[in-house]
Amino acid sequence: MSRRNFINNRNRMTEETIEETPNTETSSDPQAEAIVPLPETATVPQEEFDRLKAERDSLVDRLARLQAEFENARKREARERNEFRDYAVAGAVEQFLPVLDNFQLALKSNGTAEQLRTGVELIVKQMEEALRSLNVQSVEAVGAEFDPRVHEALEMVEKPDLPDHQVFDEVRRGYRIKERLLRPALVRVASNPQQKEA
Repeated sequence: MSRRNFINNRNRMTEETIEETPNTETSSDPQAEAIVPLPETATVPQEEFDRLKAERDSLVDRLARLQAEFENARKREARERNEFRDYAVAGAVEQFLPVLDNFQLALKSNGTAEQLRTGVELIVKQMEEALRSLNVQSVEAVGAEFDPRVHEALEMVEKPDLPDHQVFDEVRRGYRIKERLLRPALVRVASNPQQKEA
C-alpha cells in the first residue's frame, strides 16, 4: 500500500468516526446522544375513534357523578352526626331541667335551715335518678379496697382498726358510664402499720 493510499484511508476512517460520534459539546441533554426515530403513527378507523371517544366521555361523566355523590354523602354524614350529637345533648339536658327548677325553688324559699336541708336532699336524690337514667353510676368508694384505676387518694391516714389500703372517706364521688370512667373518686385511704409488718 502506498503512502498516499494509507493517508486517504486514514482520512476516510476519521470522517466516518466523526459522523458516528455525537457532538456532546453542543448538546446538554443526555438523551440527545441517542436519537431514536419516532414510530410510525398508527391509524385508527373513524368508527373505532368515535367509539373510544364516547367511552372516554362516558367514563369522565361517571367519575364526575361519583365525585359529586361522594361529596354529598360526606356532607350528609357530617350533618347527621351533628344532629345526633344535638339530640343526645338535648336528651341529657332534659333530664336535669327539673333538678334546676327545684334548685331555683329552694333558693326562693323562706323556710328554716332544716327545711332547706331536706329540700336539697330531695334534689340530690332527683339528680342521682337523672344520672341513673343516663347510665351514669357512682364509683364504689367507702369500705372498698383502694383501686388506683377508679380512686384518687387525697391522703393516707394511719388507722389501726381498719384493713390496710381500705377507703374510709369519700371527699368527692367518682362516676362512670358502663366501663368508661368519667372521673375518679377522691378518697382518704387507711394505712395499718400492723398489717404491713405481718
